[in-house]
Amino acid sequence: MFYLTKTPGLLKALYKNCTWNFSPARPSVYLTFDDGPHPVATPFVLEQLRKYEAKATFFCIGKNVIEYPDIYQQILEEGHHIGNHTHNHLNGWKTGTDKYMENILEARKYISSPLFRPPYGRITPFQVKHLKKLIPNAQVIMWDVLSADFDTEKSGEDCVQNVVFKAKPGSIIVFHDSTKAWDRLEYALPRVLEYFRKEKLNMEAIPY
Repeated sequence: MFYLTKTPGLLKALYKNCTWNFSPARPSVYLTFDDGPHPVATPFVLEQLRKYEAKATFFCIGKNVIEYPDIYQQILEEGHHIGNHTHNHLNGWKTGTDKYMENILEARKYISSPLFRPPYGRITPFQVKHLKKLIPNAQVIMWDVLSADFDTEKSGEDCVQNVVFKAKPGSIIVFHDSTKAWDRLEYALPRVLEYFRKEKLNMEAIPY
């Protein structure tokens, strides 16, 4: 499986209508969690965020919000932000635009947020343009650091190193609150949070 844990500038330029990172002027990083809510991983993430007084953004799948409404509500009650991650975790490159937009709108019935992240980061420029016409205040949120916690060939320590060596002020960082990522997430997240605390970096939610 090929992927980049640090997003190159060329890709950011090709998708300039998407948000990849924020200004480094503020000493802040932006932790994000994709694919939840999850009955084990999401409560663990919330517990760790409380411990380190951190805020984050959860890009939720609509069908999982329906399945675990109490966990979704807990995310909101604890002051975190949420975003739309489609209703069924669709790959935009493999899905027609009309069907893709319908799936986003279906998730939007349960996830009230202007933030959207395409599963796998795969969305066409045409789909980005269409989404912004359909939802004028939509913000397509990508990332500049990937923890790679979804990769079963990686260790938890690999994920820690991916983040601590590549994140900088303004970075948007991706983890996953999912079954597939759980083993690596459980190891990596507390260590990453401790690192950012020692570095005196604020851990903030992506603003609406």
